[in-house]
Amino acid sequence: MQKVFVMSHPVAFDPSTLKYNEAGLIPAIAQDEVSGEVLMMAWMNAQAIEKTLETGRVTYWSRSRQSFWIKGETSGHVQELVDFRIDCDRDCLLVLVRQTGAACHTNRRTCFYTAVRDGAETELMAPMA
Repeated sequence: MQKVFVMSHPVAFDPSTLKYNEAGLIPAIAQDEVSGEVLMMAWMNAQAIEKTLETGRVTYWSRSRQSFWIKGETSGHVQELVDFRIDCDRDCLLVLVRQTGAACHTNRRTCFYTAVRDGAETELMAPMA
């Protein structure tokens, strides 16, 4: 079993200490809490981070719609937050989630269903039934 180091004196989290891009966004990688499978990458802003931490429902910022996007709100493919992590440079997030249904808008378990092998793209999985 893996040992996890926990700081003896936790520091209050302040989203303003993260490094956002020029649009005020930071990449967030969603990973399945049980399998470790990388499910998707999307963007968050400070408010999406706060909503995610407050509600336990992973909330992203949709660049195309310019609005908040609570994963599963319309599809039912919910991401329940299990753990929220910040990388060492503070410019990328990892959200460990309990995924219900597909994570990808193409109705696949993961957005990373295409591999490049021998110079050709290969689909690794079909959409979920």
